[in-house]
Amino acid sequence: MFARDERGVTLVEYGVAVAVAVGVGVLGLAGLSSNINSSMDTAGDCMPTTTTAGAGTALCGGTTGDGG
Repeated sequence: MFARDERGVTLVEYGVAVAVAVGVGVLGLAGLSSNINSSMDTAGDCMPTTTTAGAGTALCGGTTGDGG
């Protein structure tokens, strides 16, 4: 009796798929952010620092910033 027009339904399905993909992406990046932040903090702590005497000290790896 009535013709079925499903163009709007397809648009809604694509909208839902995009919303789900964005949600999964946001949750995934939020989960990784703490790991990335921790890794960056660790790397920053291992960077050599200089003292007033000019000798470098490293907090990780057992080497100093003066090449030795």
